[in-house]
Amino acid sequence: MIKKPTALLIGDSICMGYRPLVKQRLGDRFNIIGIEDNGGDSNNLLKNLDEWIINQNADLIHFNCGLHDLKVDPKTGNHQQPLDVYKENLIEIIQKLQNEANAKLVWATSTPVIDERHNAVKEFHRHELDVEAYNEVATAIMKEAGIVIDDLFNIIMSDDIEICLMPDGVHMAEHGNKLLTETVSKCVLIEI
Repeated sequence: MIKKPTALLIGDSICMGYRPLVKQRLGDRFNIIGIEDNGGDSNNLLKNLDEWIINQNADLIHFNCGLHDLKVDPKTGNHQQPLDVYKENLIEIIQKLQNEANAKLVWATSTPVIDERHNAVKEFHRHELDVEAYNEVATAIMKEAGIVIDDLFNIIMSDDIEICLMPDGVHMAEHGNKLLTETVSKCVLIEI
């Protein structure tokens, strides 16, 4: 029996939304895997890199972190992972992946947020300007490292963000998940 190629999709709750749908769509041709929990911020991803990613022996690693890094404590104004720490973490993550994972690497940009919706219902804040800044840093790092970029941010921004996102201003509604599923599925088909 021929072994199906394995695509590891790892990230935060956005990934947890589209991964089962990608698996449903491509499961007959690819082994689509991921972690059960939310990957969280770049520090958490770095800490669990061996267990979650490297030890999985995937053919393709489609990964993301950022929306947890840029969370802001409204009392202090501090980010969970400041931009410079996020940058350092990403550099360390990709160096380790390039050295130790025998897989094609694909970076997924962080998806947009609607500040007013999100910050009205959450105890921590997120800001669209931060999403853009963190994506800009991540994109520059990935380009310099020669890593393919799956631009999930612009997929949502080029559609109707109001119907892509749920009332919480960050998670994907059915339409947003459908768009991301199509994009990630196409990426897996092209890159694996």
